[in-house]
Amino acid sequence: MGATLSTRYTADHLWTPQGWVRDSGVSIDDRGFIADLAGGEGSRLGHWVLPGMPNLHSHAFQRAMAGLAERKGKSDDSFWTWRETMYAFASTIGPDELQAIAAQLYVEMVKSGYTQVCEFHYLHHQPDGSPYAQPEAMSLALIEAAREAGITLTLLPVLYMSGGFDNRPLAPRQRRFGHDVPSYVRLLETLRSHENDRLRVGVALHSLRAVPEQALRDVLAADAAQGCPIHIHIAEQIGEVQDCLATRGARPVEWLLDHANVDARWTLVHATHLSAQETSRLARSGAVAGLCPTTEANLGDGLFPLAEYLDAGGTLGIGSDSHISVSPVEELRWLEYGQRLATRHRNIAARHQGDSVGETLWPAALRGGALAAGLPVGELRAGARADLLVLDDRAPLLAACNERSVIDGFLFAGNVPLVRDVMVGGEWVVRDFTHRDEDRIAARYRSTMARLSRD
Repeated sequence: MGATLSTRYTADHLWTPQGWVRDSGVSIDDRGFIADLAGGEGSRLGHWVLPGMPNLHSHAFQRAMAGLAERKGKSDDSFWTWRETMYAFASTIGPDELQAIAAQLYVEMVKSGYTQVCEFHYLHHQPDGSPYAQPEAMSLALIEAAREAGITLTLLPVLYMSGGFDNRPLAPRQRRFGHDVPSYVRLLETLRSHENDRLRVGVALHSLRAVPEQALRDVLAADAAQGCPIHIHIAEQIGEVQDCLATRGARPVEWLLDHANVDARWTLVHATHLSAQETSRLARSGAVAGLCPTTEANLGDGLFPLAEYLDAGGTLGIGSDSHISVSPVEELRWLEYGQRLATRHRNIAARHQGDSVGETLWPAALRGGALAAGLPVGELRAGARADLLVLDDRAPLLAACNERSVIDGFLFAGNVPLVRDVMVGGEWVVRDFTHRDEDRIAARYRSTMARLSRD
């Protein structure tokens, strides 16, 4: 076999698992993975270079409805009233529309610093619930959108079977989400045949209210589910906790930890409403708490017990979920700010004197996002995929920053975009704030939205 060719770059400051390394080099092989980190000659990357951030929770189609549910309804608005708006919008989306929306969203993600997305995908069938001629058509639309945008995808097809903890049938507007266990496993098998270095397929259980206990067990035992990441919505709303207590005699996270082998393969999305015991047990399990602060704030869900979870050694990552915002900076900022508002104290994520909030949250979200994605992302080290961000060293917001303050400056100094260049899998996808195909993708998105607004 011939030698693997590599491309060499240098950086003034490179963020590694050990922190900032000065005057470092990075060699990237022809598969898009980091061969080594060492000094030497090469093309200059920039002054501040960070690993790309994984986005561990996305419902791509919801980006196109951001801002459409902000008018007061007849009663107190909540997640449940927002859901009705979402169902109505979802009924208008087919494969072509989904690809156009998702590609636009994924371009926005990459430009903001996300290089990997976990797509929690439940728009499987036609609006009346009948399957498409190609049952995986909607999933393939997402795969193609990710390829266009240059983002790495962990596709999480969702099992959605019942309309509540009482196992009621799906409502008419939920039927396009539904599968029985055999058809869901067939979908998993089909999609796993497409896996490669830039596509991973995992299992998504919509929620305990939507997946009966026996179905949960059957799916997790299926051959197609072995070795996959496993994601589930859980404990997002108080009503969900109350219903779970009434029907299953336990709180949602408590019940899951008692009835499933929850470990580092699992991502518990939201997990907002936890008892002290659940917080400790979740942290010990090694599972990822998938936090989506801007969506959780937009829906009025509540606040995750961040300090207690970090003190217990818990693992976390971030997602943009409904995409009311598409920015890892804003997710991490509001993760911290929500805690400050609730406690009336500052620097909550920094648990020890002298710790930096930014240098706590950014690496934590990198690690948790990598686990959630089930792919070698989240670090700049030999053997990892070459996903990296170059910050704008010309930006006045960073002019006063040094190694001790630049990540805090990046996260907390303002709203001017600071991600100048983005590499995904060794390929430059964004250069000087411009995505390589953003004009075409944006034009198609505008055309799609104009058509949907007329229908």
